[in-house]
Amino acid sequence: MDEALPADALLVELRTRLGDAVSVDPAVLEQARADRSGHRSGAAPLALVEARSIDDVQETMRFASRHRIPVVPRGAGTGLAGGAIGSGGELVLSLARMDRILEVSVEDELAVVEPGVVNGDLDRALEATGLWFAPDPASRAISTIGGNIATNAGGLLCVKYGVTREAVLGLRAVLADGSLLETGRRTVKGVTGLDLTALLVGSEGTLAVIVEATVRLRRRPAGGVSTLVAGFADAPAAADAASRIMAAGARPAVMELLDAPAVRAIAELFAARGEAGLLPSLGLGGEDAVLLVQADGRDAAAEIEAIRAVLEAGGASTRRTDDPAEGERLFTVRRAFHPAMERRGTVLIEDVSVPRSRLGEMLARVEEIGRRHGIAIPTVAHAGDGNLHPNLVVPHGMSSGSEEVPSAIWAAADELFRACLELGGTLTGEHGVGILKRRWLEEELGASQLALQRRVKAAFDPLGILNPGKAI
Repeated sequence: MDEALPADALLVELRTRLGDAVSVDPAVLEQARADRSGHRSGAAPLALVEARSIDDVQETMRFASRHRIPVVPRGAGTGLAGGAIGSGGELVLSLARMDRILEVSVEDELAVVEPGVVNGDLDRALEATGLWFAPDPASRAISTIGGNIATNAGGLLCVKYGVTREAVLGLRAVLADGSLLETGRRTVKGVTGLDLTALLVGSEGTLAVIVEATVRLRRRPAGGVSTLVAGFADAPAAADAASRIMAAGARPAVMELLDAPAVRAIAELFAARGEAGLLPSLGLGGEDAVLLVQADGRDAAAEIEAIRAVLEAGGASTRRTDDPAEGERLFTVRRAFHPAMERRGTVLIEDVSVPRSRLGEMLARVEEIGRRHGIAIPTVAHAGDGNLHPNLVVPHGMSSGSEEVPSAIWAAADELFRACLELGGTLTGEHGVGILKRRWLEEELGASQLALQRRVKAAFDPLGILNPGKAI
């Protein structure tokens, strides 16, 4: 390692290597201090590199390795766990400008993309081919494929089509020393060596910088969609109904649960937008909790009727629509949950998962924790796979100068996480650990496994410069 250089000299060298890809614009650096988790770092990063090619990423990592400068890979900045936040003395490496779709193979049902391609843009580009990219996070209109891969993003369609890991065939990634690693394959099968592709998916930028991905595509479902809205007395009852649907052998494309506080918050958002009549027009707003279920394909109508029978046998009120536009409006309501929370204050967006059979118990625990701490915890859930998103809101003006999140909120979050683990669950289903959940990591993994994971990181990143302080 060279002798430590002052910041000005480092920036001169970095600009010599990368030219105008390097930004020290205060507005750009200020934006890189935060993501959508509500967290903000204590100081702005040294600089932001806006990579436009693999060469730019390699040059950045060679420079960082030479000077032992921490590097924070970043996509669209839509993360919910503080995993892509830059701080003082760090370089933020933005992949957002690497946004080309390099190849689409209809025969092999795959695409090769750069990490900055927006999830929803890829799906639109594939429309004429009859193919689609199944991972469907709620942020699909703004989140990037690279960010989806870094966090193993899930979303509304996971119950039938799986999470991001199941859609990634291979990766090109730049290691901490600037060398290029290629993992995976283009074939349907392949078991040669260790599965480093699966290891990199969900590693939150701590092992390597993803610069290209070969992703699996699917044929678009033939036929239409059929959507069902079901109302329940409370969220645990809705969760139990979701478990009965899965136990009956149904596999809907989407099954989303909204508890009563979530529905009320969304209603307030739409009222503020001048759209107060939207929820009632869709059959929403009167129930204490809501289950949204959608089936797709040629048998969608028959499948939704079978699901409807299960729900009504349990006492639920239901409403069905076969109009795709109305079905999309229903799920627009679901996707409005996070904006509805953000207008109330700084949001701690949690992301716990439990076995499907324990979802009702977990929702009851969330309600009880909220009552005990005097905190409203509106919750939505991907009910088909047991993934809950309880939201703890720090109202505007509530934070003190010494703490971003008040201790009462952390106390409620601590109980929530412990309840999840007691029910056989996990701290994060799709958002990642970032900085938000580091304090609970050992409790789930155990000391031995956590130490092993850190040794794996050291093998990829001996100097510890890739996204330090995040995840493991």
